[in-house]
Amino acid sequence: MKVFYTVLCCFLLLSCGEENKKGDQRYLPDSNGNLNNISVVVDNQLWEGSVGEEIRTIFAAPLEGLPQDEPLFSMRQIPPEVFTGFAAYSRIVLKIEKGTDEASARIAEDAFAKPQTVVIVSGKTNAEIIDVLKANEDKIIDAFNKEEVKEKQRRINKSLLDDNAMETKLGFTIDIPSAYKIGKSTDDFFWVRKSLSNTKTMDLMFYEVPLETISKEDSTIVDIIKMRDEVTKTKIPGEDDIYMTVEDAYAPSLFETIIDNKPAYEVRGVWEVKGAYMAGPFVTYAIEDKINNRYLIADGYVYAPSLQKREYIFELEAIIKSIEIK
Repeated sequence: MKVFYTVLCCFLLLSCGEENKKGDQRYLPDSNGNLNNISVVVDNQLWEGSVGEEIRTIFAAPLEGLPQDEPLFSMRQIPPEVFTGFAAYSRIVLKIEKGTDEASARIAEDAFAKPQTVVIVSGKTNAEIIDVLKANEDKIIDAFNKEEVKEKQRRINKSLLDDNAMETKLGFTIDIPSAYKIGKSTDDFFWVRKSLSNTKTMDLMFYEVPLETISKEDSTIVDIIKMRDEVTKTKIPGEDDIYMTVEDAYAPSLFETIIDNKPAYEVRGVWEVKGAYMAGPFVTYAIEDKINNRYLIADGYVYAPSLQKREYIFELEAIIKSIEIK
């Protein structure tokens, strides 16, 4: 009997401990909102003045590589006094605080909901707030983009394409939605397509090239464009003298990024089809894979005349950024 009471007491103590642990956990509702849509929490007067103008200049700047201007992010302004309840559950939030002691930019994760990235920019004056925004714009954009890519990948993972053959031959894994279909597969090249409507499509290309194909000097972007043009001309089906090439009229942009903890080049620009009235945006990633002495190339492009293309190219970006090299 004595042993029984001892065991019972221990059980009750453990149960109380578990309840305390649960009590310490803070409940957070699920975040919400359309992708790439920032909730800007700022006073009406600031929004209509120089601070709001700077916010729009930074976050509504044209996204690189699109044939028509479309903003990096869409925005909605929320006065601080109504930033409560459901309004506070937005996935990405920019909060402006004027009159604080120190000018700063702080990033808070899951402050009001989950997942969520909140950036708080503060300063005593309008000029201080603008200076902080300018000094931290790259960091803030990167934080918001990573949150949105993560959310897009979460949605993609609900239904995936069976692409084991491609992954095995090229030595990587990737999460592609089941709405895509493999249009062409060889030992060294894969073309994956998603039909939007009628002839409108979203396309992905995967292949590899030796490390020496792309230099790390001033000719990097030239090398990548030359490589892409050669692949699209020889690998993508087309009639004689009709082939895809990078559009000369739109100078492509080159960035450096990280995919699967490996350095990568990112090129954004516009493609066209020689001999036909077709064009659209593309994004090419060349991921450095030193172990296998190669660059793994992942390229996404869109053909959707008359449609806005930001969200399409963003989907391709999110898919490619799920790559993990074996």
